[in-house]
Amino acid sequence: MNIGDVASRSGLPAKTIRYYEDIGLIKPRRSDNGYRCFAETDLHKLAFLGRARALGFTIEDCRTLLALYEDESRASADVKQLAQEHLDKINIKIADLEAMRDTLSELVTCCAGDNRPECPILRDLSQPPETGE
Repeated sequence: MNIGDVASRSGLPAKTIRYYEDIGLIKPRRSDNGYRCFAETDLHKLAFLGRARALGFTIEDCRTLLALYEDESRASADVKQLAQEHLDKINIKIADLEAMRDTLSELVTCCAGDNRPECPILRDLSQPPETGE
């Protein structure tokens, strides 16, 4: 398969596929004229990487996951640990976003939104950040 074929079948842009090759995540063979020739195994790896990236794994996490996937003597505990660490980070981000939403929602509720210049949103934004002490 050429890069257009594998891009179409994997759902990844050709630019992403080239990037994955540049950083060593995939290694398609090259034809005599220098064109990339992708095998089914390359397509499978690209689909794997696309799914992992869609779940928010970093490139380095993807590198580790791919190595674990290819290692038949792997321990599933290693995969679970990596996934759990990623899930923990996602949960922290969700908690941060929920706190932001709650604060902004309260500010929007408190703002009259009329012709007066008084605005609790601007007042809050102008306050120095809390230091947590």
